[in-house]
Amino acid sequence: MTLFERLKRLLFGAPRDVEDPQVFHKISLVAFLAWVGLGADGLSSSAYGPDEAFRALGEHTYLCVFLALATALTVFIISYAYSRIIEHFPSGGGGYLVATKLLGPGFGVISGCALLVDYVLTISTSIASAADQIFSFLPLGWGVWQIKVAIEIAAIVLLLVLNIRGVKESINVLVPIFMVFVITHLIVLVAGIGMHFHQIPTVAREVHSGIRHGLSTLGFGAMFLLFAKAYSRGAGTYTGIEAVSNGIQIMREPRIPTAKRTMTYMATSLAITAGGIMLCYMLLGAHPVEGKTMNAVMIENLKFGPWFVILCLVAEGALLFVAAQAGFIDGPRVMANMALDSWLPRRFASLSERLTMHYGVILMAFSSIATLIYTKGDITALVTMYSINVFITFSLTEMGMVRFWITERKTHPEWKKALPVHLTGLTLCLSILTIVVKEKFTEGGWLTIVITSILIALCWLIKNHYRKVFASLEHLAQTLGDIPLGESEPNPIALNPTKPTAILLVNRYGGLGLHSLLNIFRQFPGYYHQVVFVSVAVIDSGVFKGAHEIEAQKEATQTDLDKFVTFARSHGLIATSAMDTGTEPVAAAEELCTKLLAQYPKATFFTGKLIFEREKWYQRILHNETAYAIQRRLQWRGLATVVLPIRVRE
Repeated sequence: MTLFERLKRLLFGAPRDVEDPQVFHKISLVAFLAWVGLGADGLSSSAYGPDEAFRALGEHTYLCVFLALATALTVFIISYAYSRIIEHFPSGGGGYLVATKLLGPGFGVISGCALLVDYVLTISTSIASAADQIFSFLPLGWGVWQIKVAIEIAAIVLLLVLNIRGVKESINVLVPIFMVFVITHLIVLVAGIGMHFHQIPTVAREVHSGIRHGLSTLGFGAMFLLFAKAYSRGAGTYTGIEAVSNGIQIMREPRIPTAKRTMTYMATSLAITAGGIMLCYMLLGAHPVEGKTMNAVMIENLKFGPWFVILCLVAEGALLFVAAQAGFIDGPRVMANMALDSWLPRRFASLSERLTMHYGVILMAFSSIATLIYTKGDITALVTMYSINVFITFSLTEMGMVRFWITERKTHPEWKKALPVHLTGLTLCLSILTIVVKEKFTEGGWLTIVITSILIALCWLIKNHYRKVFASLEHLAQTLGDIPLGESEPNPIALNPTKPTAILLVNRYGGLGLHSLLNIFRQFPGYYHQVVFVSVAVIDSGVFKGAHEIEAQKEATQTDLDKFVTFARSHGLIATSAMDTGTEPVAAAEELCTKLLAQYPKATFFTGKLIFEREKWYQRILHNETAYAIQRRLQWRGLATVVLPIRVRE
């Protein structure tokens, strides 16, 4: 290996064998590890969600008890609704897939784009909040934004490397961090509530008198609006709930029970932690202090000593670092699903040699870094931008499930039990979304809406481009696809290794492959009398769901090759085929063609390439340059390679 290849393997690990029967077992997650990798996003929001909500109450802290109860109840309601979604969509996809299937592609792309922006903000918000926790016990002058952002960027780069290595590897590294948070905050909650349990009657009287005073001075309407504002300010608490339903594909079999168990772990831990922290704010008399988070003030008020404060805040910061993992796991998965539906460039559905969606991981990393630089790592600005999009997805998901249970009530007897759950979830999510947009729009929330709208418009442009290309190719496919396939010969003639051989790389059987085949004999009349059809069974994120799907992909690829061979033989050619399987079509094709050259020394390799009438910069992004990449690699090995043009008018 070259020095670059050795460094690459050191950083990202050795390639995985996609045909290894144990590969899914090796990379899948049991419920506990899934809780660490996906549930940490929700659990970590207890570091900033309750903080934001409590600060919004101002002097009316007596409402904190009701806020804690409402927060815990909301977590359980949304989590239960998503558990039902897991049952109906066991292949994963979360909000994007639910909205697409139940409301239509237009709603699906809105939900998908909202999720993508949300996952970018998951990474940047988690990392920025982690830095805030750490700097809470450092001298005030150390927290200049340039230093903080530099450290935050380094943390994102580290997560980038870990996630390209593989999801399970990255989570295994982060498990100890997660457990330190769980243990330290369990101590905080038990001590904060247990040591001050005798104060509960006093607190109850303060709450009662506070409500009476609030009703007399503010009135019920104003007090309810204040409560609703604080409730919506803490909306960031719920932002990680959908992560489990989006990431079902990485769960250990049986996936549905594993995913539902993960959801139970996450909902219970989040409800107890977020609600408990709010109660501790009251019991410990915590109040906002400049340069410190509310959690830092609360832990200091326990008076366990500075070492315990530092340990808890480091644990919070470390968990927030772990929480950014959810953006790296689910963001690329949403991208892959959207790419398979032609909303994004197809390359986002491809897998690396480590079986990770590396293009999506890289884009998520750079987007979150750009967000941190733009906001200067300001957690207030990030949280303001953060909690809008997740409730767009929540609302569309619940709306889709409500529509499903209403329209399918005649075929599903359990609709009377399921419909109220999703109606309640829809009401909660729409209410929170409305209040959050109203409260945060002028404070910076408008930027999230603008970015999401631009992304939606970009997706429609990409979809429109692919639609035009497919329409342009449809005529060619229909014309050549109507040529009779012919019948396979019972005793086909074997290829002669000493004669000139055309080796044609093809994909699916149809007009494009036949066009390339006919083009060979039009360009080189009378020279080739035998042909080898070559194809790679590409394993992308749409196929990499289980051993059965991989076998089905290999069988479909071989079936298409058999059709090409039958067509060629029925028209007087000597033909055979060869196939390989891989995640990287270029590398797999290079290896397979090199082997074929040893069998057919006089071979010339051919591959087709879409050629547009007017070359535009974005076409190379939307269409993989596979043909040129294969040609470049094969020519470097000394193999004669010809790229055959397939003209397209966009």
